[in-house]
Amino acid sequence: MDTHILKSQSLSKRGKRRIRRNTLQAFLEACKVQGSKKKILTDGDGREFSYGELRQAIFALSSPLKKKTHGHKNIGILLPTGAGAVIALLSIHAAGRTPAMLNFTSGIKNLKAAIATAPLKTIVTARKFIEIAGLSALIEELSKAVNIVYLEDLREEIGLQGKLRAILGPISPQLFVPHQSPDDTGVILFTSGTEGNPKGVVLTHSNILANIEQIEEHVELEKTDKFFNPLPTFHCYGLTAGTLWPIFSGYPVVLHPSPLQTKTIAKRIFKTRSTVLFATDTFLQQYMRASADGGMNSLRIAVCGAERVREETRKTAEQRFSFEVLEGYGVTECAPVLAANQPGDIRAGTIGKMLPGIETRLEPVEGLEDAGCLWVRGPNIMKGYISADNPGKLVPLKDGWHNTGDVVSIDEEGYYVIRGRIKRFAKIGGEMVSLTVVENCASAVWPDNNHAAAIIPDSRKGEQIVLVTDHPEPKRHELMTWAKTHGVPEISVPKKVISVEALPVLGTGKLDYLSVTNIAKEFAAIS
Repeated sequence: MDTHILKSQSLSKRGKRRIRRNTLQAFLEACKVQGSKKKILTDGDGREFSYGELRQAIFALSSPLKKKTHGHKNIGILLPTGAGAVIALLSIHAAGRTPAMLNFTSGIKNLKAAIATAPLKTIVTARKFIEIAGLSALIEELSKAVNIVYLEDLREEIGLQGKLRAILGPISPQLFVPHQSPDDTGVILFTSGTEGNPKGVVLTHSNILANIEQIEEHVELEKTDKFFNPLPTFHCYGLTAGTLWPIFSGYPVVLHPSPLQTKTIAKRIFKTRSTVLFATDTFLQQYMRASADGGMNSLRIAVCGAERVREETRKTAEQRFSFEVLEGYGVTECAPVLAANQPGDIRAGTIGKMLPGIETRLEPVEGLEDAGCLWVRGPNIMKGYISADNPGKLVPLKDGWHNTGDVVSIDEEGYYVIRGRIKRFAKIGGEMVSLTVVENCASAVWPDNNHAAAIIPDSRKGEQIVLVTDHPEPKRHELMTWAKTHGVPEISVPKKVISVEALPVLGTGKLDYLSVTNIAKEFAAIS
């Protein structure tokens, strides 16, 4: 296939102007436009925060934080989704430092690698969170490498200077906050580390704000919308789309500390009368199962990313609760959203059209004629990577282009279809087979279950495909029969099918494919 550049519609003049700020400025301007008394955030314990209360806490905490981190450039945040994480993030900006979001579910090895990569000397967390989450042993281990600072202690150390900053900072922020350019680093996030040490993804203030403007112009909202976000802020989707977008744009948001509390989340959606939910397909299925009929009827749309949305999920949402499921697509390196379906314009099986201001090109992939590897460029694309090999050293992108590693096709009307990741194509007898197609077949045969395909070595054909499923009694011949009657080549039917009690899931809500592959390898070794 020929390689050529495609351009989505341009970002509006207003959007282009609004991305030339830093994130703290964006928050302060939202306070001014919306009014300091407006309740904007509801925390996990039900406490409501107004813009003014958040602003006061941000300026007050920035004072002791600045003193404790003298000479430090980057500060880690180890907190669940909630008011504490928002206040910590913007307090770090107000102190003239850069926040690095840490995944507390990733294990001590990956956390230490992230600390070394950034690099970090201080981590902000909360005693209450550590106690509830049972992370005392983790903190004890981390404290050997970094200084642990608790939000509770910072509040006690605010002092006179902090109180003055809380009062005067909102009036004359330029006198109390070091200037940060829109092109300075706004946040450091980390890749999952499933293929080696996690890499640091460096996003500028402008990258984050650009993505918010792109989403705002792409997805039509109503003035009365209320967001519900249970996704972690250490994941870019939960941070940018689920948390900063509503706060910076004036939509009330309900934050929940863990996406795993399915019954509680279903009840909170009902209680708060939320209308826009952020989730993954896996989590949304769980929330709907845990909800009573009508319990999620307040929802207007659920925006799902990080994994493919199954047709069964759409049907359940529409038939039981009368809301639409918008499938979107993004990667951490792009702040993260690149494409999404739109209310009233949902093309099942696609990720919709690209957001405004994004250029794309498809690079040829051996064995595939009608698809290619997706490269992207635009105002939301990261500044570059930092790695453990050279801590703190930014490796910028060449000409601003980022290789997503995903194979896509584009239809005549400009809708994008994810065919799979480059690394999720098996080469069997010289032919390329998408693991996504394998999983789609399984979902068609067993729609009420979850499925993940893995590649393991094969002595005769190079590679073979194994399906791991939570179906209690999967029969391979059922897959074979469906494939034959629907024109799917036999080569796409997995050679083995393994039943497990539950598929492994990462803290972000994505399927843990590394663990899935290990399950497949272990099964092959004993069978």
